[in-house]
Amino acid sequence: MNGSPRPAASPPQVALLTATGICKHFGDFTANDDVSFRIGAGEIHALLGENGAGKSTFVKMVYGLLHPDSGMFEWRGAPVVIRNPQHARDLGIGMVFQHFSLFQALTVAENIALAMPPGESIESLSDRVRAMSSEYGIGVDPDARVHNLSVGEQQRVEIVRCLLQDPALLIMDEPTSVLTPQESEQLFGVLRRFA
Repeated sequence: MNGSPRPAASPPQVALLTATGICKHFGDFTANDDVSFRIGAGEIHALLGENGAGKSTFVKMVYGLLHPDSGMFEWRGAPVVIRNPQHARDLGIGMVFQHFSLFQALTVAENIALAMPPGESIESLSDRVRAMSSEYGIGVDPDARVHNLSVGEQQRVEIVRCLLQDPALLIMDEPTSVLTPQESEQLFGVLRRFA
């Protein structure tokens, strides 16, 4: 033992989201059975499992689309019941779904505007889309019509739409299921920059 003082231990960081004992049943089928984990700021996690393993069910509970039968969530250290998607967004939870919800006849900016609070002009929103695209290397043209975009480009629109809402936690359901290997690699790069 030497006489040098030990550096003070830093206090443990409060998790963004903690799940404890989460269970969800659909009749006799158990989708989630005693799921527990913690997600801290700046972390990237992946839920792995076969089709039907309950991954989508779990993230839908985090986003307030479904409710657990038992167990609890904590948001930033405080118990929370996530009532619905709007409540999730108000908390700072954003979600990009496996099946996109874009209107094909509209432009990228018009689609994004539908998810934003009213009052911002399309021109201002387009400028924000360009800035975010540049910052994260996403490459989204706010003036493009969605029906002219590839599946990977449409997913990037969904990501930008979610990021413009400034979430503390970003959930992506099956993010690579419709992407080419190159698009998947680009997505992982974006996620690393976001984290």
